[in-house]
Amino acid sequence: LYMQNRYNMAQDLRISLRGFGARSAFGIRGIKIIVDGIPQTLPDGQAGVDSIDLGSAKSIQVLRGPSSSLYGNASGGVIVIESESGRKPSFVEANPARGGLGFRKYQLKAGGKLEKFDYLLNIAHQELDGYREHSASKGTLFNGRFSFQLNDDDSLTFTLNSTDQPRAQDPGGISATQLAMDRKSARVANLIYDAGEALDQQRVGIVYNRHRTAGSLTIRNYYVWRDFSNKLPFESGGAVDLDRFFYGFGAQYSLGDLVPEPLELMLGFDIDRQDDKRKRFDNIQGDIGPLTLDQQEKVDSNGLFVQSKYQFNQHWDLAAGVRYDDIKFDVVDRYLADGDDSGKISFDQFSFSFGLSRNLEQGVVFATVGNSFETPTTTELANPDGSGGFNQALQPQTAVNYEVGFKTSSEQLYFEVAAFHIKLKDELVPYELPGSPGRTFYVNAGQSTRNGVETLFSWEGSSGIGIDASLTWSHFKFDEFVDDNGNDYSGSKLPGIPDIFGHLSLYYKNSNGLTVTFENNYSGSLFANNANSVKVTDYFVSGLRASYEIQSRRLLLRPYIGINNIFSEYYNSNIRINAFGGRYYEPAPERNVYAGIVIRYQ
Repeated sequence: LYMQNRYNMAQDLRISLRGFGARSAFGIRGIKIIVDGIPQTLPDGQAGVDSIDLGSAKSIQVLRGPSSSLYGNASGGVIVIESESGRKPSFVEANPARGGLGFRKYQLKAGGKLEKFDYLLNIAHQELDGYREHSASKGTLFNGRFSFQLNDDDSLTFTLNSTDQPRAQDPGGISATQLAMDRKSARVANLIYDAGEALDQQRVGIVYNRHRTAGSLTIRNYYVWRDFSNKLPFESGGAVDLDRFFYGFGAQYSLGDLVPEPLELMLGFDIDRQDDKRKRFDNIQGDIGPLTLDQQEKVDSNGLFVQSKYQFNQHWDLAAGVRYDDIKFDVVDRYLADGDDSGKISFDQFSFSFGLSRNLEQGVVFATVGNSFETPTTTELANPDGSGGFNQALQPQTAVNYEVGFKTSSEQLYFEVAAFHIKLKDELVPYELPGSPGRTFYVNAGQSTRNGVETLFSWEGSSGIGIDASLTWSHFKFDEFVDDNGNDYSGSKLPGIPDIFGHLSLYYKNSNGLTVTFENNYSGSLFANNANSVKVTDYFVSGLRASYEIQSRRLLLRPYIGINNIFSEYYNSNIRINAFGGRYYEPAPERNVYAGIVIRYQ
């Protein structure tokens, strides 16, 4: 799991798994995000993390590699987040924190359990002045989870989420020359046009679960309202106003005792809808100008899937799955001064997966093959000539993943190694045009190959000392790629992803409540453009955090302190791929400190 862009709140995290998601100009692409059983990923494949409340997260699972046979469109990897549930005894918890870069955060959380009902409420407000010029942000997030145990077999869970982010400034990418002169500076055009975004979002979800020996049933239903506006660093059409509504319904049923005991069988379907009302205006040096685009974009996504597992004996397991997805894009042009650009595009795809595993005395050996497909999102389907409607020439990206691996665990040790080979067709690649720098368009690469090895090691000793370590080697390249301008990039490496990246965490915790963690992240060199003519140097960043827990009857105090980038390493938190004018670089902050205290009464 490789992440960039932790310090530009207007662009969101760039998360990639085996290269999926690396192309994203903003938001998350190619990776399915699910929170409490409800998808954060739109039917068109775009996702964001700005409304995810990590302050009340209980667990995070990461599925690496293409998983479309179960999760459908944009499932080059999957991240599943589960929120805390209420528990006994009930509690109220406050967590104020402050730090460098103008960091201020105030969090209040409460939870409890009353017979068959439990609840968890969390509200957090955060402000950040930022390291660079024009990089301030502030936002408030509310998350609520309410569960009802209807009887011994049936449960119902409601989730409520609200996000208000009135300001997130975008300092933009800068050139190597400007980077050398002033790391904290913003791109001049981003200052002139007041680049940045604001959003307001509400999400309601409900999940019903039934667990019986005859079969298990899960039903989900959700609704999301999102108002989004942003200003881009250019005049023509440089201000966007988006009114979005998306919703969905789905179910999956495991047959249980209805099939022979060695066999497990699950059937399911997903129905998701997206309705965007998109307007663009001229950006007159930060002020909203005349209307230049007005269109309604609808996406209908329907999926059917079957998953199965067969246990031959105590040593061998076989798993297989298949899914069919049908996705329709429909745009209605409501700005007819430049003609009618209304149109439709349809995509459909069969996805499959097949896995075989051998249970050993000291671990598991596994081999899998599976595929994924990824449609362009509504924003990626924008026409490079500036007209409305969709770019009919753009095709979905497809991939087939082959993987072998081994994993083992004991009371103190966990180890895993996996090797993969991925063949891609029509890979979606971003680029910028001279006429609208700061706005990203997309083109298909012919064929690509991705090879890699991933390792993970975790150990915790009886004395409280532990190690978490991972190392990934990747070799991603374009096999056949000639862009719309006739440039041949065949043989070039995929930009935005290093060949090697790793993590090493050393920690100590004792029974007296002290916890100390020393973290180190290494990112190898990478290329910033398709031609591989611009190489970004590697970096090694370290951080330290410590906390001490004090328990007194019903009151718990846990003061903590942390240091980011201890050795003030000069590195870039993000690289803007194929940016026009060499504006690839978004420099990261030097050393900065934060501190806070958790106060819990139960």
